[in-house]
Amino acid sequence: MPFAVRPTDAPELSEGDPHVVALENARRKHAATDAAPGEHVLAVDTLVALDGVIYGKPRDAEHARLTLRRLSGRTHEVVSGIVLDDRATVAVTQVAFRPLDRALLDWYVATEEWRERAGGYAIQGRGAALVRGIQGDYLNVVGLPVAALFDLMESSTFPS
Repeated sequence: MPFAVRPTDAPELSEGDPHVVALENARRKHAATDAAPGEHVLAVDTLVALDGVIYGKPRDAEHARLTLRRLSGRTHEVVSGIVLDDRATVAVTQVAFRPLDRALLDWYVATEEWRERAGGYAIQGRGAALVRGIQGDYLNVVGLPVAALFDLMESSTFPS
């Protein structure tokens, strides 16, 4: 399906109920997008949450290390708010991390793959080594929950 990426300056929430925050951030992005008449607009916000605390993109290597230590040996949620035109939903995937010893943590932080990643890891890359298993949509963890997106789409929006 052809598309164009249009980043926005929409202010994002970083605290609160993760499901509400992800959906509100997606709504803000959607509202801030300049769309031509008849154009479909998709906005998504994905975040990582553990015990109600949202873990965004780490500021630096030490922040990445701290975030990953908190996720170590625990199961967290990857929550995506999705807005497509006038429809919206939230997708949630449970991700179980293996216990991260110092060597594994040092190795992963040194890869710098954590940069610009909610929760400080990329499951589709070297971050897969941190994960013991998932329950839910893998693509949600990557960043675009395709199954939830297709659930929102009307048949007229499918490519021919």
